[in-house]
Amino acid sequence: MTESVRIVDSADVSPNAVIGDGSSIWHLAQVREDVRMGVNCIVGRGAYIGTGVVMGDNCKVQNYALVYEPAKLGDGVFIGPAVVLTNDTYPRAINPDGSLKSAHDWEPVGVTIERGASIGARATCVAPVTIGAWATVAAGAVVVKNVPAYALVAGVPARRIGWVGESGHPLTPSDADGVWICPASGTRYIENDGALSKENV
Repeated sequence: MTESVRIVDSADVSPNAVIGDGSSIWHLAQVREDVRMGVNCIVGRGAYIGTGVVMGDNCKVQNYALVYEPAKLGDGVFIGPAVVLTNDTYPRAINPDGSLKSAHDWEPVGVTIERGASIGARATCVAPVTIGAWATVAAGAVVVKNVPAYALVAGVPARRIGWVGESGHPLTPSDADGVWICPASGTRYIENDGALSKENV
């Protein structure tokens, strides 16, 4: 870690974590061993970043979010307040014989979040799932299956209710079939077989 990394005194950051230049880790946050965090990341108050989690550049993990290993976050990912990224498909405190489970009794599985995607406040992503690039998960949603790039999903369980552009605004349909437009930027997107891509200019 370099002098350009800001870690407040009450944060608990493992000396084995790699924190990129310009990153900030705020009060009561915990960053575990072998975390690899890119440049210019922000980890908010009380957030937890699990052992070996990989974060790209320019990520924001808001207050009290729980990012359990082995999650992988691409560049520019936004994790809202109190979001949970789980890592145990079949959680149990004990084995069938009544003994307390240890790290050797289960195989952690992770959530992968691709570039530019956003997870709204108090949403839960149940591993293993992948959230596609620039997708948005609405606040309070529970994600139990993969989310396509640019999808807007909401509900319990989360379902696609629309599309969003790279600006984060919901897209509006154009007069042309399968063409969506960002109301903020005017960028056009093409829908084909349930997938969305930005129009090549």
